[in-house]
Amino acid sequence: MTVFSRRTDQQNSLGALVALLSGSGMVLVTIAGLWAGLWKLLSIGWVAFLAMGGGIWLGTRAARGTSTVQERRRLVWAYGVSSGAMITSATLFLVPAAIGHDGPLGGIGIAAGIIGGFAIHMLHVPAAWHRAAVAPVVWELSLHSMGAGVVIGAVYAVMPSLGPLLGLAILSHKGPAGYAAARRLRRHGQSPLVLLLPAAAVGGAAIPVAMTAPPTGDVVHALLFGGATGLFLHVALDFLPHCDWDHLGTDDAHETHDGGSSLQGTAVLSTVLGGIVVVVLWGIV
Repeated sequence: MTVFSRRTDQQNSLGALVALLSGSGMVLVTIAGLWAGLWKLLSIGWVAFLAMGGGIWLGTRAARGTSTVQERRRLVWAYGVSSGAMITSATLFLVPAAIGHDGPLGGIGIAAGIIGGFAIHMLHVPAAWHRAAVAPVVWELSLHSMGAGVVIGAVYAVMPSLGPLLGLAILSHKGPAGYAAARRLRRHGQSPLVLLLPAAAVGGAAIPVAMTAPPTGDVVHALLFGGATGLFLHVALDFLPHCDWDHLGTDDAHETHDGGSSLQGTAVLSTVLGGIVVVVLWGIV
């Protein structure tokens, strides 16, 4: 009992420290963004932070109850709509920009972004860490958030008009990601507050990238947009719902046969709907 209490105290202390550092980082980013006049990017960064924070809060509350098929169906909807919106946004906004500057180099950049994102995803977590709850979830979401921030900042630096719409598409997965991760961490006795690190990573990466004046030219822009597109697509594909309970934030593997076929249909429908929503918004805007 003493060992368990000591572990809980350590987790709570770690969570409080991460929350303090993340909050301080957001304050510093806000000051820099205001100084540079990056109002739209600041809005995106804060929406990401608050959206994931809200998901963390809801996931922490949900972890106190029992897992149900209905709850997992809601998660499938959230992941499906988010990934469908992200994939469509990348192919609608970023791919034409990359290919338009230079077709072959843009294609190379896209391939490099996808393969590089996959390599980071596979190699940054030792195999033994997959038995733990904190390290894989926190580090994977942090790298994904930083990648999204780099994409938003790079695109905004050369095409400010695309920044807000693309940013909203990227941010669409923050809530469900925070929800699922917080739920899993709480069930393992870990502090969900550590997830505030990836919550703050979007703004923390986007503002400095946008403040750095990138070199101009079709070659640079093709590689820049291509790499950003590939990384973005990797993150989007990783969020496709697989009707896998561990992927959705629960460890009740014995329940996978309960409603599985229904969830597969929900996964397809939600992903298609996410793509349609982006196309409709693009047509309106």
